[in-house]
Amino acid sequence: MVFEILSLGVCVGFVVLVVILLALFYIVSLFNGLISLRNNIDKALANIDVLLKQRTDLIPNLVETVKGYMKYERATLENITRLRTSMMNANTLGEKATASQAISAGLKSIFAVAENYPDLKASSNFLDLQKQLSAVENQIADRREFYNDSVLLYNTKIKSIPDMFVASVLGMKDKEYFKASEDDKKAVKVDMSADAVPEAKTDGGVNVSKAAKTKPWRKKITKTRKRKAKE
Repeated sequence: MVFEILSLGVCVGFVVLVVILLALFYIVSLFNGLISLRNNIDKALANIDVLLKQRTDLIPNLVETVKGYMKYERATLENITRLRTSMMNANTLGEKATASQAISAGLKSIFAVAENYPDLKASSNFLDLQKQLSAVENQIADRREFYNDSVLLYNTKIKSIPDMFVASVLGMKDKEYFKASEDDKKAVKVDMSADAVPEAKTDGGVNVSKAAKTKPWRKKITKTRKRKAKE
């Protein structure tokens, strides 16, 4: 009788030990899974930062290359330079996302205006920079999508049972998406209107933007043409 009681006690103890070990293993698995997701998010964000810096470093070269051709597109070049400064001064993730979107729009504007300058389109330096920036833009888009997908999975996990209990103990909070918030959009104002980013137009054989026609040098151009006509 005593032997049977001892055997039963050993069996129960063994079962309890197995259950405890399985529970610990499951908790550790949840912990490792959440940590892995968080590390993937940090890694993805670091990759985005590298690409953002790479694009930022290419912008001055682009401006120097095109300004010799786009003499009357000063507003366009000033806009992309200002946006580059905003990108460099961005601190929060939302500010970075807003500045990044604005720079993408600014670069598209420059490439669109460049269509009106055949000499610029034929420049090897411009074509090389355009190719590099386009490649970086595509990589940023891919990394941004991967980052946001990782954040979505992580935020869902820490709010789901049983992961939420482990996340609560570890103090894990929701991660921010890489996208512009309304407040951040107000912080970085982007004016891509026709007046702010003019399209090149032809006036008497000379490329003159809409903005240029309202500037003092417009009068100089007109006077020069009149003088040449008299000659």
